[in-house]
Amino acid sequence: MTDKLTVAVLGTGIMGAAMARNIARAGHTVRAWNRTRAKAEPLTDEGALVVDSPAEAVRDADVVLTILHDGPAALDVMRQAAPALRPGTAWVQSTTAGIEAHTPLADFAREHQLAFYDAPVLGTRQPAEAGQLTVLAAGPVEGREKVTPVFDAVGARTVWTGEDGAAGTATRLKLVANSWVIAATAAAGETLALSRALDVDPQHFFELIAGGPLDMGYLRAKSGLILEDRLSPAQFAVSTAAKDARLIVEAGERGGIRLDVAAAGAARLERAAAQGHGDEDMAAAYFASFDEES
Repeated sequence: MTDKLTVAVLGTGIMGAAMARNIARAGHTVRAWNRTRAKAEPLTDEGALVVDSPAEAVRDADVVLTILHDGPAALDVMRQAAPALRPGTAWVQSTTAGIEAHTPLADFAREHQLAFYDAPVLGTRQPAEAGQLTVLAAGPVEGREKVTPVFDAVGARTVWTGEDGAAGTATRLKLVANSWVIAATAAAGETLALSRALDVDPQHFFELIAGGPLDMGYLRAKSGLILEDRLSPAQFAVSTAAKDARLIVEAGERGGIRLDVAAAGAARLERAAAQGHGDEDMAAAYFASFDEES
């Protein structure tokens, strides 16, 4: 197995910056690119090389990691990188792209003879910074020795879902997981909003469910962000969650099912973003329960 890899990280937002930092700390060479270069510059403190174009980032890289806003953005950036891509390069596609956008990404990989790994991650800012993400991965067995060190650097564990990245099995599992995350976050926000409307101390609710099957660490974590006004910096931003929620609804429609809770969750997140909470933690969907903040 190669001891030291050259990894191109395309996209250094909340997740991408943390992943690039941990890959560099693991001893690999990192070349980072971001549409807004200033967001990538702090990575130089970890020894990463910040470059001006996707093509410059991927030139002679062993692994290319994309972690961008959505599927079309990932495809656009890879098209910019195309002149410098080598056949056989491993492409770790970690953007939450959804099912519809996954196909053109896989087609691009095939056209350019890339070893394609469908590899979204489960986790938010804090586990990303700690290198404790869960990597959901699908891709060829031959060549995994290149991507495994990258997965080990960013995650606490890797869950392999198949040997064909183009099949999108990891992406599908990520959508299922995110549907639960978005539903639970919306429920937490609505519970606090109802407590406020009925003049009920939220702590009485937490005491009521303490230690029982209705209690949940995630409920307490997201509620704490709201009650203690700790919505910034975001662990998982409202705007990103809204995008993911729409991908979940669309995936359900493609599968012939109706996802009422996911659709309502998407609407709440979009309403919160319109109120000015787009860059705050997704728990800020709480504010969508109110016509005006007070």
